[in-house]
Amino acid sequence: MNKIYNWLFGPKPPPTKTLDTANTAPLSDQQLQAIVSNQNPRFDMQQLIAAGGQSVGKQRELNEDSLLAITSTMAGNSGNLPFALYIIADGMGGHQFGEVASNAAIRTVAGYVLRKFHSYLFQIKTDTMDESFQEIMLAAVSEAQRAIQREAPGSGTTLTAALVLGQQITVAHVGDSRAYFVYPDGRIEAITRDHSLVKRLEELGHISPEEAENYPHRNVLYRALGQGEILEPDIFTVAFPQPATLMICSDGLWGVVSEQDLVRSINEAPNLQRACQNLVTAANTAGGPDNISVILAQLIG
Repeated sequence: MNKIYNWLFGPKPPPTKTLDTANTAPLSDQQLQAIVSNQNPRFDMQQLIAAGGQSVGKQRELNEDSLLAITSTMAGNSGNLPFALYIIADGMGGHQFGEVASNAAIRTVAGYVLRKFHSYLFQIKTDTMDESFQEIMLAAVSEAQRAIQREAPGSGTTLTAALVLGQQITVAHVGDSRAYFVYPDGRIEAITRDHSLVKRLEELGHISPEEAENYPHRNVLYRALGQGEILEPDIFTVAFPQPATLMICSDGLWGVVSEQDLVRSINEAPNLQRACQNLVTAANTAGGPDNISVILAQLIG
């Protein structure tokens, strides 16, 4: 069990009647210049920054991707807590109501997770949480599976969700949307594995990575949310590396833009918002054959 209250809030501080007083003074020209010229600022408060981007693409009339990004930081005398939930779901093309499935997936998962954490984040609660973060994510995805089968039977969707709490990320993943870590030195690391036929053939050694790039039916999934009676999502927890960027995206991005160009679009951008714009533009410039969704997040401080 997680001692979540103590971890989130720490011991309660004793009451105090002392009133804070402060004197203000204008900054000198030298002080202002030092602030403006600081290219590598340090942050006493650890926090998450994030941005998202989306496009229907150049060859689709309907957007079957759904995206959700919630980022927050709670800081005070009792500690500092970055908290976030990032989700991308790609409704399965060729299936009826793919957009309904992806939207139901993100709403159901987000609703379940936020209900679990609401009282610990926004109320003074002293008891502990009985479930691990991985158990919460598994239960959320299972509820989304039932919601899709109820609201859009016969449809399906991918789902890649990241719950960030402090310096750890708990990922729930089904399908072939992806999560990556992108590093300032140019490295890119996929932290999810595709549940696709072509990826499975590559893992078994039947085809090479080069053959996989142009393999017929490369978008065929053997595991998707809303499909089948037995759901086996990948659930795992990893540390949020610093410095690095967490990227979650649909195959409308990673399937048409090379890893080298993904890294360049992120590392050469002045901020995450511009990086998202660069990534969407790169996918559309490459033909935009599918819907495009991307979330970028960094943990700083």
